[in-house]
Amino acid sequence: MAPEDAPGRRASDRGRYGKLSRERVLVAALGVVDAEGLSALSMRRLGTELGVEAMSLYRYLPGKGALLDGLVEALYQQVEEHLAREADAGAPEARPGPEGPAWRAGLQRIAHAVYAVGLRHPEVVPLLATRMLSVPLARRPAAVLRVDENVLRLLHEGGLDTDTATAAHRAFTAWLLGYLLVDLRAMVDAPEEPDPAFRLGLHRLPAHDFPRLRESAPSLAGRGGGAELSAGVDALLDRVIRGAAGAR
Repeated sequence: MAPEDAPGRRASDRGRYGKLSRERVLVAALGVVDAEGLSALSMRRLGTELGVEAMSLYRYLPGKGALLDGLVEALYQQVEEHLAREADAGAPEARPGPEGPAWRAGLQRIAHAVYAVGLRHPEVVPLLATRMLSVPLARRPAAVLRVDENVLRLLHEGGLDTDTATAAHRAFTAWLLGYLLVDLRAMVDAPEEPDPAFRLGLHRLPAHDFPRLRESAPSLAGRGGGAELSAGVDALLDRVIRGAAGAR
């Protein structure tokens, strides 16, 4: 009997892409979810994708929960990479501009980075909400915490005290995630239909019961995009600042 066939042997972690690493496993997991949806992801499916036994993956991610948390981590790492590329390209975070002071520009950059990454990985976006319900703050991946840290830093740089900055951080985070989820919601009922009304399935919405939804559906089916995102962040920050000034 060869040593690798002995009982209790460790499953090999060398697959079709070479020796595994946690980063390589997460990249493959993102690819599976992007192509097949979150429901298709399992250790067995991921092992097949990587060309290894599923058991070998537990060295890097000890269970399905850790795998899902890893997907959130991978998304936030892409957010950091997006922001780093903008900084290397000379994005104007470090100086005031015609649209407002540097701290507000920094918050807009974070919002747009999260939005851009979310559009690339729509099947993973719901995990940004659900995994935060089950993972305590101190146990969240460092990439997630660094984004939160930077948001709070920028708010403090804007002159907000700790309580106001905390409230602003909560509102900013809620607005950003909500905006992304709304922009990604499924609207098309029959993609093969050329007629917009049938493509959206408006015939399934009784006109008597849902007149406003039927009227607004074509507009709702479009994405708000970056302009609406920026406007919403600005309106939110204006309200927080007015509230803080009124409390003094």
